[in-house]
Amino acid sequence: MTMPTRRALLAAGAALAAAPARAQPWRPARPVTLLVPFAAGSGTDAISRILAQGLEPLWGQPVVVENRAGANGAIAAVAAARAAPDGLTLFMTTNTPGAANPALMKKLDYDPANDFSAICRTGNYNFWLVVPENSPFRSLADIIAAARAKPGSVTYASGNSTGIVAGGAIAAQAGVEMTHVPYRSTPPAITDVVAGRVACMVVDASSSMGAVKGGQLRVLGVTTKERSKLLPDVPALSEIGLPGFDVAAWAGLVGPARMPPGMVASINADVRSVWDRPETVKRLGDIGFDGFSSTPEEFATFIRDEIGKWARMARAAGIEPE
Repeated sequence: MTMPTRRALLAAGAALAAAPARAQPWRPARPVTLLVPFAAGSGTDAISRILAQGLEPLWGQPVVVENRAGANGAIAAVAAARAAPDGLTLFMTTNTPGAANPALMKKLDYDPANDFSAICRTGNYNFWLVVPENSPFRSLADIIAAARAKPGSVTYASGNSTGIVAGGAIAAQAGVEMTHVPYRSTPPAITDVVAGRVACMVVDASSSMGAVKGGQLRVLGVTTKERSKLLPDVPALSEIGLPGFDVAAWAGLVGPARMPPGMVASINADVRSVWDRPETVKRLGDIGFDGFSSTPEEFATFIRDEIGKWARMARAAGIEPE
């Protein structure tokens, strides 16, 4: 071996020794629990199970979806906030426990901004106003007219904060009084709307698509200002009597506060590798969920902004904390 060659090899070896070691991806040593704040059959439950199925082959461990419904998602949020920051307990939060609850609940046993490690935003729900298929209300105008003629006679169900705030916002903007009928979660609320026990409901497409396609519910309009790209034939409420109306809902993955940054980055990379696959995006779209991902930093900033936004929307709808 010539001297120049020896020097080159020694230099290369020294450079490798001096280079920082590449961080190894985090992998759980035991099964992971994915807490869901709403009941089985809800839209959040559906997307959480899709994520769990995608992560299990990567992690080589079961990812167990655990539904802890109740208190606007606060029960699951408290459990997640109090868990060890070891990556073995994760939480599929939404705008309800993640942003709206401070404006809806007088007593909250967790801080949505500071008690969690933001990992990855997972997308947006599509919410729409529905009535039973045999309802006499054929349009938003019919609902408003009935509420105006007999204040309080029109009832609306809710299974989460989006349903609460959007229902209140519809009544406030239309200048009418409607009666709110709250439910612990979305599936039983849908059941009562289908049966005609409640007149209408603002509900996510993910959990109500089956009832709509099955001819049990009729859609009047979506709650976002613009039509949804996933539901282009459904008008926005802003087009049909409520100018500027815009209530959007979202979901994202978090863990307890104080998770190591390297662990958060690794989980984020794994989630995005599952979530950004074309087949996953299509599967989510088929149930009315607009799936996409983000960095942990982007999601943390988004959550803080959303807390203020939902407080403003609740005030505008005349909703007081309970």
